[in-house]
Amino acid sequence: MERGSGVAMWRQIEDRMKEDIVSGNWKPGDRLPTESELADRFGVNRHTLRRALSALRDDGLVRIEQGRGTFVQDDVIDYAVRRRTRFSENISNLGRQPSGEVVRAGPIAADAQAASALEIRRGQKVVLLELLAFVDGRPFSVAAHQFPQTRFRGLEKAYRQTGSITKALRHFGVDDYFRKLSRVSARLPEPDDARLLNMARAQPILYTESVNVDRDGKPIEYCIGRYAGHRMQLVFEL
Repeated sequence: MERGSGVAMWRQIEDRMKEDIVSGNWKPGDRLPTESELADRFGVNRHTLRRALSALRDDGLVRIEQGRGTFVQDDVIDYAVRRRTRFSENISNLGRQPSGEVVRAGPIAADAQAASALEIRRGQKVVLLELLAFVDGRPFSVAAHQFPQTRFRGLEKAYRQTGSITKALRHFGVDDYFRKLSRVSARLPEPDDARLLNMARAQPILYTESVNVDRDGKPIEYCIGRYAGHRMQLVFEL
């Protein structure tokens, strides 16, 4: 840092940190050192350091999360919602790496929303697959997929064997399925979702409800998705 150069110290810090971000020394999603560590590194007080961080935030390069720290802004992913919506296919088509893990799986009783969407009685059993999805190793969404148990008993086992809902459904004679409905809103995450998505409780998520049907138009899946809103945007392709 050059004092007396005619360039404000906070501006020099902003430029130096911007170089580290652009060059990849700090990657999207990385947590930056604490304010104290950065102030010591640049030999300035916290007020000067905070002004540099605010400028980086205004430029869209970092985000500041109360109580958690400062993070390099994530790349925003365009997630396509179309008649045929498939997570792995969507992400792979963007040149990114999809992956996932099972949060919980097994039969549960359908609540009023699931029963209405799947055209079954409230309380009737559905097969739940709650999955945590990753893009390039970073949490992307948590989704609770529900299927009528009378038609898809044991679907959770087929999913564990194949690692794919699409492939698991083929075991039950469903060779293709289509999006009938998508509903999207914004809300604050529940504690478990915030933990799984590695987000602050004050940071909004995108909350989606969707219904998929088979070739005959019969509902086969009701899904509630919770997406890390700062990492993606939904693109509806009609």
